[in-house]
Amino acid sequence: MSIDAPSTTIVETSGTAGEQSSYVDWPAIIAGIVLASAISLTFIAFGSAVGLNFVDFNAREGASPIFIGIAAALWFLWIHISSFMAGGYLTGRLRRRYYDATEDESDVRDGAHGLLVWAGALVVSAVVTAAGVGAVGNIVGSALSTATTAASNVAEGAGESMDPNAYFVDTLFRSDRPATDTTVARDEAGRIFARAALGDGTVPEEDRTYLAQSVAANTGLAPDEAQARVDQVIANVETARQEALEAARVARNTGIIAAFLIAASSLVSAIAAYWAAQKGGNHRDNNTVFADVFRRF
Repeated sequence: MSIDAPSTTIVETSGTAGEQSSYVDWPAIIAGIVLASAISLTFIAFGSAVGLNFVDFNAREGASPIFIGIAAALWFLWIHISSFMAGGYLTGRLRRRYYDATEDESDVRDGAHGLLVWAGALVVSAVVTAAGVGAVGNIVGSALSTATTAASNVAEGAGESMDPNAYFVDTLFRSDRPATDTTVARDEAGRIFARAALGDGTVPEEDRTYLAQSVAANTGLAPDEAQARVDQVIANVETARQEALEAARVARNTGIIAAFLIAASSLVSAIAAYWAAQKGGNHRDNNTVFADVFRRF
């Protein structure tokens, strides 16, 4: 009687997918993030150097702000999409493939790596450009602050913080004999302008008359000349106020356009990174070497 030895079946498998705790290939993702960030930062810096930026569309003398804005938008969009495509392609090409899935599943995994490159590069870009965003925010905030206080800056000579009731107290003690003390007269004039700045910038007729009397009493000018000087100063203050309002409007609109463009280009670049990573994975599997482009010497 013979005993047959138990047979052993050996199954060969390709790859080491079973030994992996995750299908995410982080080295390949990091490589894609580094490449995408480097390309993006390099060309954004180049664009800013030639005036294609969102901080000031009037940076190029003689050029139309609208033309500069459109050129900056197209430049930024092209950089954003192309850099993520390059990073996604590199990640797909470098990702280790585990042959435990269909071709379609492998394409999905490659595309997912491209999305991780996109997400990681966005985080890196946000960190790197945080200072730049803060600078733009400071510009907008400064412009808005100037718009509300442009006229009240004339009251700097008052040497004191503005009491919200100071203007009304001044009107309470007005007389036909304005103060001849220059400091007092300057303080009171400053509060009149500050009060106008808090509204629509209009100085009431009675305040204009009082300012003319005060100027005449402190400078020795004739009443007509004093009134003309008051009117000129009021016109100058209003001009400064309108310029500040326009600067605030431009800064606000620029911020809105820039934010919309960043959001839209980010969504498009996510699709581009996904597609490019799949294309890189396909070229990896097909051993594509681009012999006509990159020749070996």
